[in-house]
Amino acid sequence: MRPSDSPAVRTERAHAKVNFLLRILAREASGYHGIETLFQRLALHDVVRVTVSEAPSHLSCHGPMMPTTGLGPVEHNLAWRAAECYTTAAGWRTGWQIDIEKHIPVGGGLGGGSADAAAVLRALEALCPTPLGLPRLLEIAGTLGADVPFLVTDHALAWAWGRGDRLLPLPPLPCMEVTLVVFDLGVNTGAAYGAFARARDARGDTVRAYAYPGDAFGSWASIAALAANDFECVVAELHEGVRTVLPIVRGCAGSLRDAGVPAIGMMSGSGATCFVAAPPRAAVMLALPSGARVLHTQTAG
Repeated sequence: MRPSDSPAVRTERAHAKVNFLLRILAREASGYHGIETLFQRLALHDVVRVTVSEAPSHLSCHGPMMPTTGLGPVEHNLAWRAAECYTTAAGWRTGWQIDIEKHIPVGGGLGGGSADAAAVLRALEALCPTPLGLPRLLEIAGTLGADVPFLVTDHALAWAWGRGDRLLPLPPLPCMEVTLVVFDLGVNTGAAYGAFARARDARGDTVRAYAYPGDAFGSWASIAALAANDFECVVAELHEGVRTVLPIVRGCAGSLRDAGVPAIGMMSGSGATCFVAAPPRAAVMLALPSGARVLHTQTAG
């Protein structure tokens, strides 16, 4: 039980993520695709403040990464849906007020909306008089999106499969500097999945399970050797920025690897953010076109 004198306000950091490996598996009868992915938490984060009171429920978003057009209807926001799902599951008749300070690019494949939803779940779990416990929290997270279960936890690195709700925490690795190339125009996740499914059906590809050696994710060198994202082939056709920048980040990472430096250059999630992850003080040189913006962050341990 939460002590009666504890505050009804909770502030959480909502950390971004990248995927170092992302495989899209079979499509279920529901239309949902299973995945296999290697998640890495980043230092880059939104700030989410949740207040529980009898006042009407409300959500506000602001900050340097807010799109000028806003984020659409509040009831479609993942953070709002997370609050609805949590309070319903807990049988908690209360109002909530959510304030989100956006520092993660929107629609960039960095899990910003999912991170905000996960932060709301963690905040409400801390404030609720009858907390649900982590297993139930992960169940709720899985209904909101494939990134949310990982971001509910405090794991730095994890292998996930299914709907992202089956997680294998992995030992954190030494810090890497991450150079993110972001765009004003993001990629709709549903559109990316649809494009991938059509392309795979057109090729007649057989969905297969992948096998990885036991030490596959034990070092940056081994991760760099396996890094891949099934979305890249179709998103490069959907997004001009990805089509231009993806070869640049791949080339940069490849040059570093040729010099013996474990580096990864790829697209995160369903895009459009492309990135290079490399050890501190590595020479990350990117000749980028106009319109591409660069953010610098680190992996979170």
